[in-house]
Amino acid sequence: MRFLYVAHRYHTNQVPIMKGLREHGHEVCFISHYQGKLEDYSDVTPVFAGYSKVFCAVNWIYVHVLQRKNSKACDMRLKYGFPSMGKIRKIVSGFRPDLMIIRERSVYSIFTCLACKGLKIPMILYNQSPLWEDEIKNDLPHRIVKGLLPKIRITPVLGVEGKNKVKEPGAVFVPFVMEPRLSPEQKEWFQKGKINLLCVGKYEERKNIRMLLEVFLKLADRYDLSLTVTGECADHFEKEYKRKLEAFLLESGLGERVRLLENLTYRQMEELYASADLFVLPSTREPASVSQLEAMSFSVPAICSNTNGTACYIEEGRNGYLFQDNSKEDFYEAVLKCVSSKEHLKEMGKNSYEDIKEKCGFDIYYEKLMGCMEKVAYD
Repeated sequence: MRFLYVAHRYHTNQVPIMKGLREHGHEVCFISHYQGKLEDYSDVTPVFAGYSKVFCAVNWIYVHVLQRKNSKACDMRLKYGFPSMGKIRKIVSGFRPDLMIIRERSVYSIFTCLACKGLKIPMILYNQSPLWEDEIKNDLPHRIVKGLLPKIRITPVLGVEGKNKVKEPGAVFVPFVMEPRLSPEQKEWFQKGKINLLCVGKYEERKNIRMLLEVFLKLADRYDLSLTVTGECADHFEKEYKRKLEAFLLESGLGERVRLLENLTYRQMEELYASADLFVLPSTREPASVSQLEAMSFSVPAICSNTNGTACYIEEGRNGYLFQDNSKEDFYEAVLKCVSSKEHLKEMGKNSYEDIKEKCGFDIYYEKLMGCMEKVAYD
């Protein structure tokens, strides 16, 4: 079979999916809106379809003139960017997929569906909105958008089922795919005699890295800890935020115990995960971070906020802890529970690895994807 994916960029969470499909004898094509700074093309090299010339012109004015002081101005392309319909149709018709998986309810996705109309290709929508939501918006604009996009939606975010929660018709939970990488038996714990903490995330305010440093400073006198922070640092906003963090480290005297790294490759990241004893993600408004699952695949327990989309993969005290979003006090308590017992850390690391093996395998993803394809064909 031929599988075609369309998304804004080729994120690392796509790597095991592409690898699994190819190992099962399928052909894969990945259409990307743009090229990210840190991407791994060892299994599939994306086709960069880009944006239409009209949108590029409008976007340049918006980003560099109207919103030049707004660090999030570039995000407009994610929701409102649109491609050349002729280019998209040419790529799709040339590949002739048996199934298309389209990322997000966006203008780009709508243009892609319209461009491929008449080709009779089964399509599935993929986004990271929870399976169980607080409400389903059903006003006229939302009904129009849903009518222009695939009816079947897959999501790796489970949410919390409850009597006040609702599930959208056609929504299916399909977990992230993650390969187990380092078993607890092979792992070298507490290298250099320290409990080694790792945080992965862009250098931006939303990631709450300053809060992490403040919590680390509070614990550093009581426990022998080290901390490594790494993430994308590309534009001047991210570089300025990193400079502020470096200034804080200098003022607090943490320079020898904290490393602030940037723009590491996929292979370099593997080395960091392997040497970590605890993964911490203090960010707020996190849709669904895959970095904590990557850490878990290396037998590393994880901490994230209770609003993180992938909080559903964390079981309190078993493979990590959750903290109240944006609460420094609650985050401190979660980290303290972990670093106060090395044996507990090792036990949670073992459970993390087992959970990745049992719940995030490619076979689970593939089976659910095929089930969704049957529903599309039936409809």
